[in-house]
Amino acid sequence: MSTFRFHALQKATDRTPVAVDDSERKSVIFGSNVFNDKSMRQFLTPEAYKAVKNAIENGIKIDRKIAEYIAMGMKEWALSKGVTHYTHWFQPLTGTTAEKHDAFFETSMDGSDPVEKFGGSQLVQQEPDASSFPNGGIRNTFEARGYTAWDPTSPAFIFGTTLCIPTVFISYTGEALDNKTPLLRALHAIDNAATDVAKYFDKNVKKVTPTLGWEQEYFLVDAALANSRPDILATGRTLLGHTSAKGQQLEDHYFGSIPTRVLQYMRDLEKECMLLGIPVKTRHNEVAPNQYELAPIFEETNLAVDHNSLLMDVMQKVAERHFFKVLFHEKPFKGVNGSGKHNNWSLATDTGVNLLSPSKTPMSNLQFLTFFINTIKAVHDYEELMRASIASASNDHRLGANEAPPAIISVFIGQQLTNVLAELEGVSNGKLSPEEKTDLKLNVVGKLPDVMLDNTDRNRTSPFAFTGNKFEFRAVGSTANCAVSMTTLNTIVAKQLKDFKVEVDALIEKKDMKKDDAIFNVLREYIKQTKAILFEGDGYSEAWEKEAKKRGLSNHKTTPKALKAKVSKQAIALFGEMGVMDHVEVESRYEIELEEYTKKIQIEGRVLGDIARNHVIPTAIRYQNTLIENVKGLKEIFGKEFEKVAKEQIGLIKEISEHIEGINTNVEAMTEERKKANGLTNSEKMADAYCDKVKPYFDIIRNHCDKLELLVDDEVWTLAKYRELLFVK
Repeated sequence: MSTFRFHALQKATDRTPVAVDDSERKSVIFGSNVFNDKSMRQFLTPEAYKAVKNAIENGIKIDRKIAEYIAMGMKEWALSKGVTHYTHWFQPLTGTTAEKHDAFFETSMDGSDPVEKFGGSQLVQQEPDASSFPNGGIRNTFEARGYTAWDPTSPAFIFGTTLCIPTVFISYTGEALDNKTPLLRALHAIDNAATDVAKYFDKNVKKVTPTLGWEQEYFLVDAALANSRPDILATGRTLLGHTSAKGQQLEDHYFGSIPTRVLQYMRDLEKECMLLGIPVKTRHNEVAPNQYELAPIFEETNLAVDHNSLLMDVMQKVAERHFFKVLFHEKPFKGVNGSGKHNNWSLATDTGVNLLSPSKTPMSNLQFLTFFINTIKAVHDYEELMRASIASASNDHRLGANEAPPAIISVFIGQQLTNVLAELEGVSNGKLSPEEKTDLKLNVVGKLPDVMLDNTDRNRTSPFAFTGNKFEFRAVGSTANCAVSMTTLNTIVAKQLKDFKVEVDALIEKKDMKKDDAIFNVLREYIKQTKAILFEGDGYSEAWEKEAKKRGLSNHKTTPKALKAKVSKQAIALFGEMGVMDHVEVESRYEIELEEYTKKIQIEGRVLGDIARNHVIPTAIRYQNTLIENVKGLKEIFGKEFEKVAKEQIGLIKEISEHIEGINTNVEAMTEERKKANGLTNSEKMADAYCDKVKPYFDIIRNHCDKLELLVDDEVWTLAKYRELLFVK
């Protein structure tokens, strides 16, 4: 097996960059494989085009008869581009995407008269089997019916020779079985709530759109080296492996020159993204060796989520052409930076205003402060739910280490804005005098543009940071579907804005306050109530853990504990009131995520035990036998003095035996704990058992394996080492 490692290493080092032709201008090819506005104008009738636009912009349902014409135009467009199949492309609760391809091809009853057929019924709705997808108890296996239904707000696209139609996925009884449906409901909720509040400042606002700009971090490893590691293939991360002597400590990889092979991969990927209408703009080396990042221009949130889900699939397919393996796992390598998916979130009006961007006028800045402070209030009130929205077995490894934010949710706003809030806190209780109002608007609110010019603070340990004209949710993991965290964030802000309007209107109507006075008074109270969530310091320090506890903030370091917030009375009431999920949908997701956590730890435990016993121990014994033969030879030569001459070899033999014993003992103990956990019927207790009883053995077993890696002859070690995985470009 050691020859397999060296053969893989030889293949990796012999690679040459794959040629990529990206000579066409991005602006010319952008969206070529998307049924976008340009394509719809060309292939749809005016009536059909208007129906789609009304559905996108106003949420008006498309008539089934009109759907026939839309399907006809979509089919003709797809066939003109060589498409042979179509699929409803959806996002089940696996966290990935799903698709079932059907050919446009059909025949008559006797097998004659073949035609390319695709009608309104195939476009609007299909019926995939729902029983094999996670459902959290919503559906029984004998009640397998589920429906995919077209989402016209996210345009159809061509990938390969398949027309992909973005859809929602729901059960026969109407519950959401996917990540898209709750997201669409949350976006509707925040549109309504934010529009109502925005009208305080501009009566012309008719719609508010949440925007999202994700940043996707990832590792690239040569495919041959990745294939030599059973743990990478089965779990997406290395379960063992001694850290390389050189890691990221020199900080020479970050923003460094992009390796040629990697650059060719990035160019190829960007070309595919342009064709699919994914507006990727930024590419660079990340902090860890062989770690990279790409980021797009921000988009409407639903489309941005679809694009990120599609991108992860495209990245793997393009990587195959370049003989790479993409690792999206949040912590594929111990001792170096993990990967996140920073979610940059803001709110934009249909009048072209970013509600989280300070402006030049006091009135615009009062609007900014209203949405800014309400967002902070929402995070303060639902910080446990925010933590739950990014919880996963893989993200647990990342949070709180190597520049990743900690498990404590806090908000970073910078010193300048902290000072602004402090001044606003001093607003008098009740109606403002003309002097107070002038002073506030000119000396506090009016100064915001100047303040923001200097507000370049960056706190990489903050989970939720304000970065000038948006909030950056930095705690989201790199494997996550953005829909989960975005559903939560948009729902809590929608709820908060709804409550804010009720409070302001009450002061206007019952206290006879002017609008500005009422807004200032409510915001002042929010500033007082939310101080606990604001934090500017080092999120890694023990002092912050103690301080956060004093402030009443949660610190759930493991997924089973964090997820409990999803089924709290507060969460169920929130999602129900805002029309995002009913209690059945909320509880089913909790069950699914507990089960997913358990299965991932279970798989990792089985893979670790397999590698430790079937790779590491046999390799160590093989080398130990070599040492034993050496000692026997020395005994023949030196006789009674051999113990002195062979002292080091004998010490190595003993040390190897101790580590072998440590591996075997702990693998057996881990297996027993796994068996006990598997016997539990309660999903909460099973997840807790895997977290508290099984997982702790991982580090113990790994430690023994990693020590053996340092002791055993490199020539016989079977597994690709960190120095090879991280530094072979």
